[in-house]
Formats: sequence, C-alpha cells, structure tokens
Amino acid sequence: MKRLCLSAGLILALSACGSASQLKPAQGHSLPVAPYGAETTPNASALLKASPQQRPQRDDELLKQSQKRQPDPFDLPPQ
Repeated sequence: MKRLCLSAGLILALSACGSASQLKPAQGHSLPVAPYGAETTPNASALLKASPQQRPQRDDELLKQSQKRQPDPFDLPPQ
C-alpha cells in the first residue's frame, strides 16, 4: 500500500514538471491566415482565448420566492 501511494505521488509530481514558455508554431509551420475581415493575423494567445459564444456565462438565478402559477387559457382538454 505504501509503495502504491509513493508511486502515485511520484507520478503526480512528475506530471507537474511542464514547461510554461510562450507558444510558437511548429518548426516549418506558421500561424493560420487572418480571418476574413481582420486587419492582422491573430497571435497564439488571441487564438487560444475563448469568445463569449464559445463559453457562455451561467445564469444561476435561484427562485427567490414561490409564486402561484397562472392558469393557462390554451391548456385545453383533447377533443
């Protein structure tokens, strides 16, 4: 059991040893061309930033007070 915990801790520690340098295109490649209508080609950080359409904000509006439901005039029985 000790050996399992020790190996899991070692694997977890080694997985955190990543490089945090600036992103660059691979050797021999360039960034994508500028989108239609854009004046310049976006850099890597601009391409990685999510737009509000891609990550919408949550609306966690809780019901603050219970209210009686109004009768629906279109809720008719089948004929």
